[in-house]
Amino acid sequence: MKQGDGVDGTVGKAFDVLDQVAVAGRPVRFAELLEGSAYPKATLYRLLQTLTRQGMLALDPDLGTYAPGMRLVRLAHVAWAQSSLAPLARPMLDRLAVQTGETVHLAQLDQGQVLYVDKRHAARPVEMFSSAGKVGPAYCTGVGKAMLAHLPDAALEDALARQSFHRFTATTLDTPQALKAELRAIRANGHAYDREEHEAGIICIAAPILSQAGRVLGAVSVTTTTAHSDLAGLDRWAAPIKQTAAAIATAAEGWQFPQP
Repeated sequence: MKQGDGVDGTVGKAFDVLDQVAVAGRPVRFAELLEGSAYPKATLYRLLQTLTRQGMLALDPDLGTYAPGMRLVRLAHVAWAQSSLAPLARPMLDRLAVQTGETVHLAQLDQGQVLYVDKRHAARPVEMFSSAGKVGPAYCTGVGKAMLAHLPDAALEDALARQSFHRFTATTLDTPQALKAELRAIRANGHAYDREEHEAGIICIAAPILSQAGRVLGAVSVTTTTAHSDLAGLDRWAAPIKQTAAAIATAAEGWQFPQP
């Protein structure tokens, strides 16, 4: 939802403010929030007061800064346990990480974007964008494309409308038409690639995690660098990664996850 559009009333505005504080990545002052807010000063102040009273935000009285509150932390832990694939997928990810020696990611879709919910580091760790709890683009990541490729038509169109199609590298697919052609190939192959589309030098192979009914639950990937391997080298992990995705899907049957 675009900030300030008023579609969801006061609740929507409050979540806009929570998002703004969270995206800052650090405690943030009222003046900074006001500068980036679509709401008038009085409205923003009222929302911050309400969120602070409810424990969703915490105000440091000495520094005058706002940060996520402990109630939000508690709710996040509950959501992690009940709505995230991470707890039940842990042993499968551990096995895949040991087998490949590479970085392993577990992701789910959140409002058309990729939410990384777990990660296993490579035997030789490499610095990259992804980490558990971080949100990334779906259109130019292996896990994102693996999930998009298996969405129903209406859900796919909604997800595509949420993509920025910013060109991060020379290989980024920066139009819906180019992405749709790629998604058709992914559905046929059963796995997706990141060809340095989000970060230069970072490549991966990814597989969707699908329920028995074909619903997208998430995706898992094996990620490495072009200095260490190439796409052909990653192909040797196609079967193990699909087996891992299938094992996670089997473990998830009977659990009730939110629709992406």
